Amino acid sequence: MTRFLARNLARPDAAPSLWRRLKQAALVLATGALVASCSGGLSNMTGTDGVAPESAAPSVPGTTIGTGNVKVALLLPLSAGGQAGAAAISLRNAAELAMSEFSEPDIQILVKDDRGTADGARAAAQAAISEGAELILGPLFADAVRAAGQVARGAGRPVIAFSTDAGAAAPGVYLLSFMPESEVERVVAYAARQGQRSFAALIPNTAYGRVAQAAFQTAVARNGRRIVAMETFDRASAAAQAAKIAAVAGGASPQVNAVFIPDSGDSLIAVAQALQGAGVDPQKVRMLGTGVWNEARVFSQAGLQGGWFAAPETAGFNAFAQRYRAKYGSDPTRIATLGYDAVSLAAALVRTQGQQRFSEPVLTNASGFAGADGVFRFNPNGTNERGLAVLEIRNGTAASVSPAPRQLGAGG
Repeated sequence: MTRFLARNLARPDAAPSLWRRLKQAALVLATGALVASCSGGLSNMTGTDGVAPESAAPSVPGTTIGTGNVKVALLLPLSAGGQAGAAAISLRNAAELAMSEFSEPDIQILVKDDRGTADGARAAAQAAISEGAELILGPLFADAVRAAGQVARGAGRPVIAFSTDAGAAAPGVYLLSFMPESEVERVVAYAARQGQRSFAALIPNTAYGRVAQAAFQTAVARNGRRIVAMETFDRASAAAQAAKIAAVAGGASPQVNAVFIPDSGDSLIAVAQALQGAGVDPQKVRMLGTGVWNEARVFSQAGLQGGWFAAPETAGFNAFAQRYRAKYGSDPTRIATLGYDAVSLAAALVRTQGQQRFSEPVLTNASGFAGADGVFRFNPNGTNERGLAVLEIRNGTAASVSPAPRQLGAGG
């Protein structure tokens, strides 16, 4: 497999052969031979809403993973508290797991604490580059990505970051996370193909909500459908705004076929209950969401039964999580696969691509890569495309109704 990739990744005309091999290698990353959402409750955290405050704790000293010849930096908010700190530890552990599963990786990971801030990321990137890092993995937060990206581009070093904020992407600064725009397009396109023609939306008043709203409007228009009603809400106004949507989505003859709600957790549950209480029947009007729906407590909500959302297939993450638990004795955060895939990709490119290993043509190869959460590729502008499934909520579970593609379509 390694020799095959060495021959074919460097050749743009080799995509068909590469994809035949990728289709046979669904667990390639899991075994460390080759080269992920950021979905679930942590998706919002990596965008502008979740920028961590300046930490009062001292910066965590840098460490290294591995002893290879090629240095790669990993920038994470290790000294940040709360969810940010927990995610950083999980990403760091996932990187270590990737190194342990890759056969003799010729890379050394320089782990740096960016404190979850732009200043911290700028300093961490400068330190990593001064120590010889050829590639930067991370940071997690959008502002930190922008700051590290400025330093890295000035030094001619690429960045593979974990933010979901497309505004943090740029040529040479690639986002590995699950982009809300891709999830919205996937679920709307699927709904349109199933005959849904008229849509309503309840949009949370957050940065994530605003991104999802713009993507929703674009996706509905692109698929030749129409938006009948759209309301923005916060937790205090959820019931009132749900009642407005119920005016077109409730009753015996609803005026819309689907209601889009790009929210998660307690807020999503409150909205779903408010819609049902206002007379919206999920058997008549389909609920639609994004990957932030992907959590067990959402699946038990009566008002969301039959709802569709776009997310990666679950098999890859489940296999990764089992190995993670065996090694660390705890569950990984949902976005931990990003650290695993980033390190696995770096190690594979070092092995197969020689001096061009982290060049733009290699990183943006249209054939893409196979990760723990499925296939993905980087676009030249720094955004990404991923193979996503559409899942349906059914009595406490989520079942795939449209599997994720095993390869990505033509384009780049």
